[in-house]
Amino acid sequence: MIKEYLTTAEIVGPLMLVEQVEGVTYEELVEIELPNGETRRGKVLEVNKDQALVQLFEGSWGVDVPNTRVRFLGRGIEIGVSKDILGRAFDGQGRPIDGGPELIPDKRLDINGSPINPYARDYPSEFIQTGFSCIDGLNTLVRGQKLPIFSGSGLPHPQMAAQIARQARVLGSAESFAVVFAAMGITFEEADYFLSDFRRTGAIERAVLFLNLANDPAIERISTPRMALTAAEYLAYDLGMHVLVILTDMTNYCEALREISAARKEVPGRRGYPGYLYTDLATIYERAGKIKGKQGSITQIPVLTMPEDDKTHPIADLTGYITEGQVILSRQMHKKGIYPPVDVMQSLSRLKDKGIGEGKTREDHSDGFNQLFAAYARGKEAQELAVILGEAALSDLDRKYFAFADVFEGRYIRQGQEDNRTIEETLNLGWELLRMLPGSEMKRVRERFLKKYFLAEQENTE
Repeated sequence: MIKEYLTTAEIVGPLMLVEQVEGVTYEELVEIELPNGETRRGKVLEVNKDQALVQLFEGSWGVDVPNTRVRFLGRGIEIGVSKDILGRAFDGQGRPIDGGPELIPDKRLDINGSPINPYARDYPSEFIQTGFSCIDGLNTLVRGQKLPIFSGSGLPHPQMAAQIARQARVLGSAESFAVVFAAMGITFEEADYFLSDFRRTGAIERAVLFLNLANDPAIERISTPRMALTAAEYLAYDLGMHVLVILTDMTNYCEALREISAARKEVPGRRGYPGYLYTDLATIYERAGKIKGKQGSITQIPVLTMPEDDKTHPIADLTGYITEGQVILSRQMHKKGIYPPVDVMQSLSRLKDKGIGEGKTREDHSDGFNQLFAAYARGKEAQELAVILGEAALSDLDRKYFAFADVFEGRYIRQGQEDNRTIEETLNLGWELLRMLPGSEMKRVRERFLKKYFLAEQENTE
């Protein structure tokens, strides 16, 4: 039985203190009815004996303290799910914002999900093609992985996230693939860009969008990624789909968490963020993976902007601990006009070796990317040396590496926003660029691959 209370004691900002309550639990959903009949929602942040601290979703303006009715609904925040969520756009509370009809759910699920038994997890091993050579070739994304994108303010991570969302697919699989896209704290222009891009390219047909705007309540920013992941879990584990979840921008999520923590007068940790930031981020990131015996899977690409491009900032730092690598966007590359401006020297996918090779991408993938990476690193060293000593001081071989680094950035990393490269095109392009260097420098390539992919093509061109 739902009890109703008229015992609101105090309101401070978006927080409401209700006294003389019974049986109230943490994170329970709350309904607040104003004297004019308007209804708002909130959730319980804290319970102390007969007092409950409630965070209001829609804010506290216009609330008449003595005459406001508060009802505790006995359940957490839930989202209604069915196969019809594909092709739809929702706000951070799971309400449709695309002008379509209300969803008729097959079931309602708590957005906090259930922890995955570590023993039940299956090891990620299948390649996911994003269409970006710098990811597919050098920092491969594997099904069930968590691979974040570390960006900076003003860098084109929204365009990159949208492009991955529309291009990503599992190779050689007849199984269903879906994208769940959650944006937190974005501007109206960004939300319009994401919606129109998904509709223009037809990617909306296999996608579910959750959009939380910058002027929406901070508490809604907290629920948005959990709404998205709950929808992803339904598609993956109930419907057997492979689901790619893109979360942008996790920095806005953490700022909302800090705002709520400050309102609750909690003791702050590093840079004012709550001490439980690591634990809270883990409850989001660890909802990715594969489960033994289940056909579907969840792969995550969280996107975050590093304040002042600082990789040691708490959000980037803790995200790096929890996830399996990172793709780092470079401001220097962006200034050169290169899109996507990925710094491949600092980027890393810890599971890339598990998703490449014969039967997954191609037999030469591992040798090819090792040689490409080594050649690019040598080329960057030659360029740094030229800045100090001048190009005249470089050897003939160093000059070749110098030129290789420029061509590598201009042809391999640089792509258009509509340029969707297959893994075959990426691997072939890598060998084409390596032919700028002498065969004696191919020290990381096995002899059989050298003959098949490097020397054979070189002879054909001659």
